Amino acid sequence: MKYGFFLLLIVLYGCKSSDKPTPNPPVTAVDTVGKFQNPLLTSAPDPWVTVKDGFYYVMHTTGNNLRIYKTQSLSRLSQARPVTVWTPPATGANSRDIWAPELHFINGKWYIYYTADNNGVDATHRMFVLENSSADPTQGTWTDRGQLNLPDNKWAIDGTVLQLNGKLYMAWSGWETDLGGLQNIYLASLTNPYTVGTTSRIRISTPDYAWEKQGFGVNEGPEFLVHNTKVFLIYSASYCGTDLYALGQLSADTSANLLDTKAWTKAANPVFGPNGGNGAYGVGHNSFFTTPDGSQNWLVYHANAGPGQGCGDQRSMRIQPFTWKADGSPDFGSPTPLTDWIKRPSGE
Repeated sequence: MKYGFFLLLIVLYGCKSSDKPTPNPPVTAVDTVGKFQNPLLTSAPDPWVTVKDGFYYVMHTTGNNLRIYKTQSLSRLSQARPVTVWTPPATGANSRDIWAPELHFINGKWYIYYTADNNGVDATHRMFVLENSSADPTQGTWTDRGQLNLPDNKWAIDGTVLQLNGKLYMAWSGWETDLGGLQNIYLASLTNPYTVGTTSRIRISTPDYAWEKQGFGVNEGPEFLVHNTKVFLIYSASYCGTDLYALGQLSADTSANLLDTKAWTKAANPVFGPNGGNGAYGVGHNSFFTTPDGSQNWLVYHANAGPGQGCGDQRSMRIQPFTWKADGSPDFGSPTPLTDWIKRPSGE
């Protein structure tokens, strides 16, 4: 009897022991102080970032006004509150569809370049410029410098400027005629931030490849990037409403005559594109910034989190660092997954 009793205890004890749950592996805590996740803003098409005196200034398309964010921690942008610096008139040439604003500091003053149309008529889209002499662009008075009289006076959007070798240039996306069709990238010189210095525009890119013609042929959103002896112009290709919207690249020598179309070379393939597995569709309309300490280069862009979300307010603002290839061209990699934790920009 004793033997049977002890045997029963052993069996029961053994069964009880085997029913214990297997301990879970230790959870590694995420460093939320030193890292962040994209997106910075859930709705921010055409994001633009510039850095001055330790502050990041951010703009993006709202459609009906111009707003500036100011922050010393870009990765915490959602905690900042934008300041509305300009509201369009009720009617007129720049009254509607305010798109793709950019903030530039040129010769001691701030300038905002933006595109707008006359009472919602898309074919009337043109480039406009505002000026502010305040040290802080979220303060002071913005003076309307009016429409930029670009050569040929055709449909024009997405203007950006480049200061190089003592000269000032503007690049933009436009139509060849008044009837629409392909969107090309044009270039002109400026004598000052609001005055065009050339009588003709130079077309430096047109949709050539199949990846530039998804939906319809588009080259838009040009952005300059200078590195060593090269100037790169990164642009957005294909219709923004397609999931295949991507970034293309033109390049020229900094010593070249940039107003000569032969000075520019186009990359045959996209340099940055969509990745559905990483939650990045319709990737494009980018900008760049260097951290205030000058140690890091970052790419800014918008993308949709899911397929078929089009060219609307679901385009979120994202950032990620990039490096340089051996040939001196930028290496943007692939869109960072939305689940990834990214080390904050240097200095934050």
